[in-house]
Amino acid sequence: MVDIRLIRENPELVRKALENRQMGQELLEEILQLDAQRREALQIVEQKKAERNSISSEIARAKASKDDSRAQSLMDRAKEISSEVKELDIRTSQIEEELRQKMLYLPNIPSEKTPVGKSESDNVVVRTWGEPRKPAFEVKPHWDFGPETGLIDFERAAKLSGARFVILRKDLARLERAIMNFMLDLHHSKGYEEVALPFMVKRETMLATGQLPKFEEEAYRIEPDDMFMIPTAEVPLVAQHGEEIIDGELPKKYTAYSACFRREAGSYGKDVRGMIRVHQFDKVELVWFTHPDSSYDALEQLTADAEDVLRKLKLPYRVVALCTGDIGFASAKTYDLEVWLPSYNTYREISSCSNVEDFQARRANIRFRDVDNKLKFVHCLNGSGLAVGRTLVAIIENYQREDGRIDVPEVLVPYMGQEVIG
Repeated sequence: MVDIRLIRENPELVRKALENRQMGQELLEEILQLDAQRREALQIVEQKKAERNSISSEIARAKASKDDSRAQSLMDRAKEISSEVKELDIRTSQIEEELRQKMLYLPNIPSEKTPVGKSESDNVVVRTWGEPRKPAFEVKPHWDFGPETGLIDFERAAKLSGARFVILRKDLARLERAIMNFMLDLHHSKGYEEVALPFMVKRETMLATGQLPKFEEEAYRIEPDDMFMIPTAEVPLVAQHGEEIIDGELPKKYTAYSACFRREAGSYGKDVRGMIRVHQFDKVELVWFTHPDSSYDALEQLTADAEDVLRKLKLPYRVVALCTGDIGFASAKTYDLEVWLPSYNTYREISSCSNVEDFQARRANIRFRDVDNKLKFVHCLNGSGLAVGRTLVAIIENYQREDGRIDVPEVLVPYMGQEVIG
């Protein structure tokens, strides 16, 4: 959530931020209007209360001087003021709730470090690593390789759950588990605390991290409990410290495996083949809580930690800085890691690493004490380290042999107990 004082004191900065995000100004104007109404109502309430306090003193004096008529008149006026204050308090609460709801739809302010642009075509390639191999044979895309070998079963998955679900079998199921364990072990070795989390969370948990209310149509909701299947482990990892003052030294670094559930509303027609865009997928997540002064250094380190997974797997990739028109709702700055996929003959996203600054901390009320013992909001960062299914796809296509078998990446051999699958 954006600080209301920033909106009030520097609306032009927010207007420019929305413009850079390719958004209109209507929401901002509604917020400014509601904030002005709220402050005016609060001012009137204070004036009424001050008048009531003054009348109380006059009532005491009137009673002391035996002026019963004046005392009764003053008491009648005090009663009227109390009724007016009650009505104003109700109206103020209504305005505050309307303002809060509007604020929940306002995206984060992009960092000055974020490139300005209109769409993904304006994103900036920061660096590349590795060279895409050029085999002498035609690499089979994973959506063909899987069914032909019996290792990926789209048909039975559709029978069980509908479109955009997948069943992995035999060595590919084991390879997915190996990838997951390798990622968690690697991040643990870098000082991340591993956490096992619920996959179902309350509405308040989704609200705290910015998933709701804006993206409710993309979430899987469970009735009648009003619970949600998590779209990413970022949600419970961040919200676990909601309404807390974080004790101890910052940063705090967490990693977690989770299944992730997304309806992908409105995305039909995009990546309909294979495993790139499915409704249920596995991911290893990275989350940091940092001091505001060091959060951008932390973003570079978090991104490097996610990159290290790709380097150790020897998968060619590039790092892309997203522009203002393409960054996520909660993000101030985002790097996408894009892995080379032969089936697309291009790079595709496998991780997003973002600094959301204090946007989530304000929503969840997560604070720390600075050196002067003053309470301040932490900065939150998150990144995929990595999306397990897309990593599996990248291995299938980048490590494919001409005979149709798959070489197991060297770092995964100890987890698999074999060098070749298929």
